[in-house]
Amino acid sequence: MNVHFALLALLANGPRSGLWLHEELAAGPSGMHPPSARQVYPALARLERAGLVESGGAGVDDPQQEFRITAGGQRELAGWLRTTPTPGVQPGDDLVLKIQLAGQVPGTDVHEVIQAHRRHLVELMQRRTRARQDGSGQNPGRALASYAELFRLDSAIRWLDAAEGLLGPGPVGRTAGKPPADQSRASDADREQVVASLRDHFVEGRLTRAELDERLTTALSARTPGDLRRLTADLP
Repeated sequence: MNVHFALLALLANGPRSGLWLHEELAAGPSGMHPPSARQVYPALARLERAGLVESGGAGVDDPQQEFRITAGGQRELAGWLRTTPTPGVQPGDDLVLKIQLAGQVPGTDVHEVIQAHRRHLVELMQRRTRARQDGSGQNPGRALASYAELFRLDSAIRWLDAAEGLLGPGPVGRTAGKPPADQSRASDADREQVVASLRDHFVEGRLTRAELDERLTTALSARTPGDLRRLTADLP
């Protein structure tokens, strides 16, 4: 768990005591390893020295001492929630924590945070696909590693899609009731059907290998039926 940002997210909801913060982190977020008290109080001290939180001056070791997030801490938290992983770093628990915390921070649109990370992962997946095409003669070991990375990226994208569905409608640009057809969610079965169709067109000579790989990458990360239909619109 990134204790520093978890603390900032909790304090974004208002002043809290050190004891309350420790107990809250020990109880969640779900699926994350809880920190010990020896991690929480030093983390609060570091945040205070950095000007990201402030206290009444009684000392961070006092469990009843209240802390509040500063304007600098709010900017730091907002930036971290939208910061995508550096190249070479696989999405993992840090991404899960960001989405969990984004849903708890007042004034933060968790759907916008999800989309920022989703765009990054789709672009990364496309770059990795092109790199694999350029190294088509690579040895089997490198090819296996390349495919493993692509599937990990695809899994993270699908998790973000599922997270967005679980979190429900966002506050902006979404209306109640059934969404238009092009805004409904594509299912795994929809994606698999288009993937099978694209492979058939490749076998029949209508797509080159490069075109097939590019469209397969897009199909695996497609969000709506409209996205999928566009992949075969120029094919019989």
